[in-house]
Amino acid sequence: MAELLTAAQMRALETAEIGSGAVTGLELMERAGRGVVEAVFEEWRDLAAAPHRAVVLCGPGNNGGDGFVVARLLKEWGWAVEVLLYGDSEKLPPDAKVNHERWCARGGTVAAWGDGTVFAPGGDAALLVDALFGTGLGRPVEEFDAFARATQSGHVRVVAVDIPSGLCADSGRYLRRGDAPAAELRADLTVSFHSEKLGHRLAEGPAACGRVMVKDIGLRRAAEGAVRMIDRQAGQAACAREGDHKYTHGHALVLTGGAGRTGAARLAARGALRIGAGLVTLGVPGAAQQEVASQITALMLRRVDDHAALAGLLEDDRLNALCLGPGLGAERARDLVPVACGAPRRAVVLDADALTAFEKEPQSLLGMLHDGCVLTPHAGEFARLFPDIAGQLNAMPTKGPAYSKVDAAREAAKRAGCVVVLKGPDTVIAAPDGRVVVNSAGYERAVPWLATAGTGDVLAGFITGLLARGFTPMEAAESAAWLHVECARRFGPGLIAEDLTETLPGVLRELCG
Repeated sequence: MAELLTAAQMRALETAEIGSGAVTGLELMERAGRGVVEAVFEEWRDLAAAPHRAVVLCGPGNNGGDGFVVARLLKEWGWAVEVLLYGDSEKLPPDAKVNHERWCARGGTVAAWGDGTVFAPGGDAALLVDALFGTGLGRPVEEFDAFARATQSGHVRVVAVDIPSGLCADSGRYLRRGDAPAAELRADLTVSFHSEKLGHRLAEGPAACGRVMVKDIGLRRAAEGAVRMIDRQAGQAACAREGDHKYTHGHALVLTGGAGRTGAARLAARGALRIGAGLVTLGVPGAAQQEVASQITALMLRRVDDHAALAGLLEDDRLNALCLGPGLGAERARDLVPVACGAPRRAVVLDADALTAFEKEPQSLLGMLHDGCVLTPHAGEFARLFPDIAGQLNAMPTKGPAYSKVDAAREAAKRAGCVVVLKGPDTVIAAPDGRVVVNSAGYERAVPWLATAGTGDVLAGFITGLLARGFTPMEAAESAAWLHVECARRFGPGLIAEDLTETLPGVLRELCG
C-alpha cells in the first residue's frame, strides 16, 4: 500500500538524507524542479512541443527555491518566463537563494510581490506555477486572493509544487483567518515528491489538486508512522481460498427493524452473503416476519423480538458476526446493542441507528464496546458519538498543521477501543492501537454516484461478512471499503445500493482470477 506522509514526516526524511551525506539540499531542489517540468510535459504534451510563456510565483522558502529551478529549466527550453517573488530575496533559505542567483545569472528577472500587488497574468500565459508555500504553509494566505482567482479562471493551466498553496498538507483543508474567505488556490496538476501527502487525499485536497503526480527525488528511507492508503491488495484479500466451504466462512446475523423498516438490514445481509459469509440470518421482529420472508431466498430468518430473544439466539456459538443499525430504530437499538456487544467471542458491526440511538449518552455505548467491534459512522453520526472530537475537526482551521480526519478517527478509535470507519469520499479507518489507513474515492477513483440511500448499509454488510469469515476488524474494514468503491466504479452513474451487491461478483472474479 502507498504511504501518505505529513509535512513533518517529509521534512524528517529530507533532513535525514541530507544529514547522512547521501544528498545535498541543492540536489534535492534540482531534482524537484526537474520533476515538475517533466510532469508538466507528460501531462500536457502540447507544452513540450514548442516554447510558451509561463508565470512562476515563488514563495519565501524552499518551495520558492523549487520554483526558481522550474523557471530556469523552462527558460532553457526557450520559454518566456516571468517570476514573481513573495518576500525578500536576501532572506531566502540558503538553497533557495542559490537557485535565485542561478536564475538571475542566466538573465532571468524577478519582480517583487508586495501585499498590494495586483496579479493579472497576461492572456498569452500557457502555464502558471504555484511555488509559493507548498507543504511548508502554516497560516492563511488571503493576500493571494487575486492569484487564487486566476487559478480558477480556466484560462491558464496551473501546476502546484508539492500542494496548492493555502491548503494544509496534513488535513487537506484551506487555512482561514477569522470569518474571511480563504484564498483557494487550485491546480490542474499537483506535483508531489517521494510520496503523496495526507492533504492530497483528505477533505478539499482532491478538488484543489486537480491531478496528483508523484516524482522520485531519490529518497530511500521509509517514514516512521506513515498512514497507508488502501489499494487493490485489500480487495484481493477477500478472495476465497481453495478448500473453503460455508462452515469455514462463518454465520452472520443481521438484526432488522420493524415492519416497513427492514430494507436497510436486507441490503446489509445480502452484502454479507455476497462477500462470502457462509450463512447469513436476518433477526426479525414478529410484526415484520411476513414482510421479510417474502423478500429473501438465500438469506435465512429467525424471529428476534427483544433482548431476551437475541440472547437466546446467541447461545448458538456458530453465529460469529453481528450487524446492528441499518433500519433498526432507536428503541430497538437500545434494547439489542447491549446484548450483542456483551456476547462473548462475537464480532459486532454497529452502524446507523445503533450509533444514533445513544447520542444523548454516548459514554454508555462506548462502555459496551470491545476490540471485536467496528463502528461505521458518517460525519453526522460521528458528531453524535464523539461531539468533542467532531468539534475539533469541524472548527475553522486557522494555522497548520490543522486537525485532520486522520487525527479525529485515530482519537475516536483509541477512545472506543475498537476499529472506527469514518466514512466519506476520504474514508479513514483507524484501530485503537493507532494504525490508520485511508480509502480514497478521489481523482481516478471518484464515485460521486455512491452518495445515495442504502450504500452505507451495504458497506456494513460487507464488513460483517468478512468478519464472519474470520478477518480481523481492521482487515475486514479495509477490504470492504476498497471493494465498496470498486463496485461503484464498475457500475457507474445511476447506481443504487442494490447494484453494489450485484456488481461484487464481477469485481471479485477479476481480482481472484
